[in-house]
Amino acid sequence: MSKEINAERVSSHIISWLQDYLATTPLKGFVVGVSGGVDSALTSTLCALTKKKVILLNMPIRQTSEEYFRSKKQIEHLTSTFENVEGKEIDLTETFNHFVGDMPKETSEDELAMANSRARLRMTTLYAVGQSHGLLVAGTGNKVEDFGVGFYTKYGDGGVDLSPIADLMKSEVYALARHLDVIPEILEAKPTDGLWGDARNDEDQIGATYDELEWAMTFDGDQEELDSRQKEVIAIYNRLHSANKHKMEEIPVCLIPNQLKT
Repeated sequence: MSKEINAERVSSHIISWLQDYLATTPLKGFVVGVSGGVDSALTSTLCALTKKKVILLNMPIRQTSEEYFRSKKQIEHLTSTFENVEGKEIDLTETFNHFVGDMPKETSEDELAMANSRARLRMTTLYAVGQSHGLLVAGTGNKVEDFGVGFYTKYGDGGVDLSPIADLMKSEVYALARHLDVIPEILEAKPTDGLWGDARNDEDQIGATYDELEWAMTFDGDQEELDSRQKEVIAIYNRLHSANKHKMEEIPVCLIPNQLKT
């Protein structure tokens, strides 16, 4: 799906929004986890353009070499371009291995539970580094993932202080990334959450492309007029949106009527 967007005006708006939000806090800048994907590459570039202090973290956990080197190259590109940007690499593989070893067997052998634990370990690391440097954790989720299919880890990559690109569709993310000269290796790579240590990508896991998901997220016509693949995509979108709705809504709070407290 080719999404028309005024990349210059939108990127300037996000940069100003980041600067304005930071000004309401006592903090100095932003920390971003760089994964080797386009979302984190765009977010890190936008944060760098605020001219505020930015720390970029490469946090490999049993990572594929392709993901690792894309992350490394993106950080090198930004640190060589912006004086306000610092890069750090924190290899969490051994930490994660110890965590897995401490888990009960039935938990350590649950592939999804361990994949999500990797994301939560990275979140913990981002907050530790962020707090020690007086920085906000900038989220890297886009609109399709954050509000469409819920394709992120609750309290993992979903655990952030602010979300600068969460109102952008994936196609819009790519448009801004091209405008801001994100490195070609990232623009050409298939999107992946980097939680499995193998070659599977986001679209393999979801069962639909981001273009298809964008279409499904905005579709409001008559489903009877759709072809079989379109109906399948709508079903995939609706199933994931329903299953992951708990990630997108406020935590349920049990409200106690006043008369019960007296």
